[in-house]
Amino acid sequence: MSAQERTLVGRPDGSRSGWTTDERLEELRLIKKEVLQGPDPAATDRQHARGKLTARERIELLLDAGSFTEVEPLRRHRATGFGLEANRPYTDGVVTGWGTVHGRTVFVYAHDFRIFGGALGEAHATKIHKLMDMALAAGAPLVSLNDGAGARIQEGVSALAGYGGIFQRNTRASGIIPQISVMLGPCAGGASYSPALTDFVFMVRGIAQMFITGPDVVRAVTGEEITQDGLGGADVHAATSGVAHFVYDDVRSCMEDVRYLLSLLPANNRELPPTVPSGDPSDRACDALLDLVPNDPSAVYDMRNVIEEIVDDGEYFEVHQAWAANVVCALARMGGGLVGVVANQPSSHAGVLDIDASEKAARFVQFCDAFNIPLVTLIDVPGFLPGVGQEHNGIIRRGAKLLYAYCNATVPRISLVLRKAYGGAYIVMDSRSIGADLALAWPSNEIAVMGAEGAANIIFRREIGAAENPEEVRQKRIKQYKAELMHPYYAAERGLVDDVIDPRDTRQIIIKSLAMLRAKHTDLPSRKHGNPPQ
Repeated sequence: MSAQERTLVGRPDGSRSGWTTDERLEELRLIKKEVLQGPDPAATDRQHARGKLTARERIELLLDAGSFTEVEPLRRHRATGFGLEANRPYTDGVVTGWGTVHGRTVFVYAHDFRIFGGALGEAHATKIHKLMDMALAAGAPLVSLNDGAGARIQEGVSALAGYGGIFQRNTRASGIIPQISVMLGPCAGGASYSPALTDFVFMVRGIAQMFITGPDVVRAVTGEEITQDGLGGADVHAATSGVAHFVYDDVRSCMEDVRYLLSLLPANNRELPPTVPSGDPSDRACDALLDLVPNDPSAVYDMRNVIEEIVDDGEYFEVHQAWAANVVCALARMGGGLVGVVANQPSSHAGVLDIDASEKAARFVQFCDAFNIPLVTLIDVPGFLPGVGQEHNGIIRRGAKLLYAYCNATVPRISLVLRKAYGGAYIVMDSRSIGADLALAWPSNEIAVMGAEGAANIIFRREIGAAENPEEVRQKRIKQYKAELMHPYYAAERGLVDDVIDPRDTRQIIIKSLAMLRAKHTDLPSRKHGNPPQ
């Protein structure tokens, strides 16, 4: 703002008495101009030089054009000391408000790195608290665009308390409204726990990092040398830690997918996901499935090709694609309605369940259940991954998370065994015995305690060991076990599979079943909350 402009806004004596309406409106115009431009025009150039957009530019990419309504743009901090009393910019480093995405209301806040490096102070936090409360009251999704330097050190414990208020509200809103975190800059220390409490985390390569302690602290404490990206960059969190659900090379494509995800989800837990007319016939035969899935239970194939074949127009939105690839979790439409697909992936570690895959699938199941998204589970699992590392790192309690999530889910649940389904992994993958509404299977299914080879080695161990030709006896007993306990209709004869279906009819049968289950209602036991395995 120029010296002449500042003279108008604040006269030497601070008086506004006698001002005309035009003068007051001019003052408001100048203040709003400063709000939009920021206190230092050069700061915008520095933000762009880092390859980053400003907070307002990011909001424009996220929301429908012209739909943003800002909340508390004139807020300024009241802190003193360390020169803060002389530096009181409008917005206090965070832009808050609401707008629409594809015509539906969405609340958003964006850290403004140009002001205090986006660091959170008391006023900054209060604005976020207010917006989060508004989103919860309105029953609309909340998106945070994160680009901040953590707590504002000059404000001390007041800044830390501000984070506490955010965490409390993240938790209170969990399962009530969708919460999405978009990482567009640094997020260090306690600040990183807010994204971790939300439903989905998007990260952009090269500009976003998340960690509790930075490279300098790591070096001082452990002696390890590592870069910020190596410690907490987008690819690390997408493939190694599992913190990030989606990763992108640029902000624009990231925002496009945030918008797409929001278009799929209901506004809150009291609504059903929006349906859209589908040009893909519900009774379309899936002839390609006969060739996509080999009959040999040990042969490798890509489960994503199966998903693509059965969902509307072959479109699905995969979650955590780079992490725990032995299970696929995706959102898709079938017959115009949204479903959550959970599927074993034979092309990655033979599709076994391990610690990471169990935790990935469990959280996805919980999300779908919270927001009324029916679950379709595609099963081709040889069991849980054996090994000392898995056992010592808690495969029992962590694998039980997936079991708990399915058992606790009240949304429509349909499971389909494509080929093998062995042991406890079969039970955990939404089997009939843990509450699947419909359990289906293809004629190629093998449902058993374990594979025939292993079973024969245990049951007929002594006979095989005493035989003159052990291998001949072993092969004979393997065939016997398969014939008696692993034929495709064994589970169906006992009511553990509702039907054995032609693979080509998979799509139409699932869509018909989902239509039948649309009005499903299940009351959970009266309790404060369960105590899921940790």
